[in-house]
Amino acid sequence: MKKYLFIAFLLCTSFGAFAQKFAYVDTEYILKHLPEYKSALSQLDVASKQWQQQVDQNFSEIDRMYKAYQADQVLLTDDMRKRRENEIIEKEKQAKEFQRSKFGPDGDLFQSRVKLIKPIQYKVAEAIKQIAKSKYLDFIFDKSSEATMMIYASSSYDVSNDVIVKLGYKPGTVNN
Repeated sequence: MKKYLFIAFLLCTSFGAFAQKFAYVDTEYILKHLPEYKSALSQLDVASKQWQQQVDQNFSEIDRMYKAYQADQVLLTDDMRKRRENEIIEKEKQAKEFQRSKFGPDGDLFQSRVKLIKPIQYKVAEAIKQIAKSKYLDFIFDKSSEATMMIYASSSYDVSNDVIVKLGYKPGTVNN
């Protein structure tokens, strides 16, 4: 993909008849200025820590059950041993399922992230689109994205502060 973008860029800039205006933004920098983004990250962090505590508790319980089983193993009948092994296996399955349901690719953390972050990303994208139209820009690249690599970028083309102002915030006032 990068290769095609670079080739398209070279072709467009090679022909004088196609004078195009480029700019870039740093979405990471922009998002740091948005209180709602910080709030969303904080909410996700709280949920993640709570779920991780539960995961840790589940696996600690399994570990405790296994150690107790090992200590009692010589005293147990075959039937009792099988029952305890099955209890441990079942508990481990439940713990792994809980972990997957919270942290898996379609888990609660991912779903929460989409629910909280997507509206913010849309808001930023709309502000970028409005600035592009008002400044008659043809392309705006994201400097913080790994998908598009820039070897050199003049700061005169950075419209990140314009986006922050358009969103109603003051640039350079990042509170970490």
